[in-house]
Amino acid sequence: MRYLVTGGAGFIGSHIVEELLRRNKKARILDNFSTGRRENIACFLENLANHQLPVTNNLEVIEGDIRNFDIVRKAMKGIDYVLHQAALVSVARSIKDPITVNEVNVGGTLNILKAARDAKVKRVVYASSSSIYGNSEILPKKEDMNPEPISPYAVSKLSGEKYCQVFHKVYGLETVILRYFNVFGPRQDPNSQYSAAIPKFISAIKKGKSPIIYGDGLQTRDFTYVSNVVEANILAIETEDTGSEIFNIACGKRYSLLSIIDRLNEILGTSVKPTFKKPKPGDVKHSMADISKSMSKLKYSPRVELLDGLVKTVKWF
Repeated sequence: MRYLVTGGAGFIGSHIVEELLRRNKKARILDNFSTGRRENIACFLENLANHQLPVTNNLEVIEGDIRNFDIVRKAMKGIDYVLHQAALVSVARSIKDPITVNEVNVGGTLNILKAARDAKVKRVVYASSSSIYGNSEILPKKEDMNPEPISPYAVSKLSGEKYCQVFHKVYGLETVILRYFNVFGPRQDPNSQYSAAIPKFISAIKKGKSPIIYGDGLQTRDFTYVSNVVEANILAIETEDTGSEIFNIACGKRYSLLSIIDRLNEILGTSVKPTFKKPKPGDVKHSMADISKSMSKLKYSPRVELLDGLVKTVKWF
């Protein structure tokens, strides 16, 4: 079997490719390296070499943009399964530049689905986002709740979900939709202005600088270590009769940003205090997943809890 991982040089995508190669699968990366990094590929190749797992013949890298249908069609040749991770993932970026985010996340996803249909791909797994739930006060978030997106990014991910469902209903293309909740772990870039909270917190605290919290710090998130997300993608490929269904991928627990900083200080042996700034537009206040459907249907179980994930991430940094 041959797997295409779009965004395979990115944070989550590179971990998925590494696991596929670890399982002796053939993987092809499609990435334009705008946010993905060649260092991520070098990192997992080194990891595999250290475990004496030769993978050279099992890995192919295509540099290209998912907005270019000809490149996508080329990357899709001979592929059995697609793990579609490529996206512009920042809420802040989408508010600043909604046009580009729509072109990549919606237009690019449509290219992936059409090329996959044409190439008779067996299944596409689509990386969606918990942001589509918006600011609903109902917790935990369940897959059958009405979406209430409050940012262009959330709208773009919801649009991708709808396209996946339509391609299943109209063309018979098998699709699975995974809604990620606040993924963190090694290889997450702390330097981008659009970086997620945890890598930025770690980077600041290690330098003795005050990490910045946008808001009061009491906002909560269902932080999910990256290996849990990788396992969910593998299960989404292997599980039968998924029929364009949606699955929350998280740990089913929530932690405040203040508690995350406290835990990082404990791990690092520091006592750095945060700096507070006004909340960013588009950010949700509270988020936590109901993962019972994923556990029941996909047999998903988050193996790495928050504290262990933070320790692993700090060690990598």
